[in-house]
Amino acid sequence: MTHRQPRTELGTHRVENQPPEVGDQDLWGDDPGLRRVVDREGPDWVGRFLAELGADLGREIWFEQGVLANRCPPELVSFDRHGRRLDEVRYHPSYHALMTRAIEGEVHRIAWTRQGEGGHLAHVAGLYQLTQPEQGVCCPVTMTHAAIPALRRAPGVAGIWEPRVLSARYDPRCLPAEEKHGVTVGMAMTEKQGGSDVRANATRAVADGEHWRLTGHKWFCSAPMSDAFLTLAQAPGGLTCFLVPRWQPDGTRNPFLIQRLKDKCGNRANASAEIEYRDTWAEAIGGEGEGVRTIIEMVQQTRLDAAVAPVGMLRQALVQALHHCRHRRAFGAPLLEQPLMRLVLADLALELEGGLAMVLRVAGAYDRAGDDEQARLFTRLATAVAKYWTNKRAPQAIAEAMECLGGGGYVEESILPRLYREAPLNGIWEGSGNVICLDVLRAMQRTPETVPAFLAEVEAGRGGHRHLDAALDRLRTALTDDSEPQRRARRITELMALTLQASLLVQHAPAAVADAFCASRLGGEAGLAFGTLAPETDTATILERAGVSP
Repeated sequence: MTHRQPRTELGTHRVENQPPEVGDQDLWGDDPGLRRVVDREGPDWVGRFLAELGADLGREIWFEQGVLANRCPPELVSFDRHGRRLDEVRYHPSYHALMTRAIEGEVHRIAWTRQGEGGHLAHVAGLYQLTQPEQGVCCPVTMTHAAIPALRRAPGVAGIWEPRVLSARYDPRCLPAEEKHGVTVGMAMTEKQGGSDVRANATRAVADGEHWRLTGHKWFCSAPMSDAFLTLAQAPGGLTCFLVPRWQPDGTRNPFLIQRLKDKCGNRANASAEIEYRDTWAEAIGGEGEGVRTIIEMVQQTRLDAAVAPVGMLRQALVQALHHCRHRRAFGAPLLEQPLMRLVLADLALELEGGLAMVLRVAGAYDRAGDDEQARLFTRLATAVAKYWTNKRAPQAIAEAMECLGGGGYVEESILPRLYREAPLNGIWEGSGNVICLDVLRAMQRTPETVPAFLAEVEAGRGGHRHLDAALDRLRTALTDDSEPQRRARRITELMALTLQASLLVQHAPAAVADAFCASRLGGEAGLAFGTLAPETDTATILERAGVSP
């Protein structure tokens, strides 16, 4: 995008010491950390896929589309002008442009079309790129991607819906699925009285021949203009998973009543709604009473996406902070040359490198899980661990990046306020912190073989750093201590995340990076805030790894 040169000579003063616009980015070529991990974890084609996607998604036009999609949020249209029920949500064209780019870029389907050969790595890394210009579209992209394992539990349903889900064409029209070029799939799980405790759901399912009719409410339905929704309801045999299409087989609108849209802190380009089912047509996915077992396959996929999204947001926040600090001068030198600022930026870069290494390692394990039982067991624990920790760190880290810009980072012309409002979302979606930590405990109790699989992964770094070795000893002790496990669940999950990150950095990063990470995160050689690394930290090497020329 070409900018007109703004006036700098004003009537009362001259505007100077201001950074230029960031302009076009290359979300692959400008991100050496992403390239390193992808080259290590996946086959060559993944890098080529991400290079094409990242070169385009980094263009300024997509960041502008993100601005517009948030400035003009979706609107609920309950009725047409004659009083007939519509229950439609209408989005700004910028939202549809971003969705088109994501779907045509295959982010929603690549894990399944290239399953077992790097597809999950490509999907997760692609979402890391997609979340940087705009986060709202990542929700429907993630849910559409994650619906496939659940649909496959009902082969007859999957045979009809999977080809439509895996289409690379985005079609925003509100039409029956058979009349569209491609479809998206949403979720409607939680209810007012239960929240994350989905077993408390009260929506009722009554058999209607070979199909079902649902009646009840859902407190959160994200992306309510999707073409179908995975949902839970109480059938005679217990809590069951269902697919609810927007249209009934006879071509009439399915009773999918949107009561209101949520007025959310962030994620404003994407609609979230409260809905009601009233004798709503549905198809069962999986057996009666197997609802949680069925839907957990979708949840596991969405949790991995919820782990990488905050890392993508942190990457863009760091890009903005680095750009500002290169061009802004204070106290006689660019901010980037100020020792205290370099410690802050290096600390953020460490957080990014550790988070990216962890989530892409887990994504790579998904690709290996079909033939490698240890990889499958590792993903069962590591997905929840990564989801918990990256989301705990993102709000604080993005706030610190905002502070690097000062007041200019706090105003809406900057992308940083939007990133900051978005930062808590993925920590709440698909299980807040306590729910995730309890899931870690549950996985270790119900599938105890997940513990040695996780330990084998982190133990690969033993001997690489004294603080990591000590932390691994603490982790082994913590995992064998049966006293009050729920009270210790957060401490255990945090230690699992930090040892996994440290192990990967010890194995694959320069000593300067691994030493700084282990000392600050495991050794207690830093304060509680970002920027409190040891004074002797090699900030040049750390920042060079983040893409800053020495």
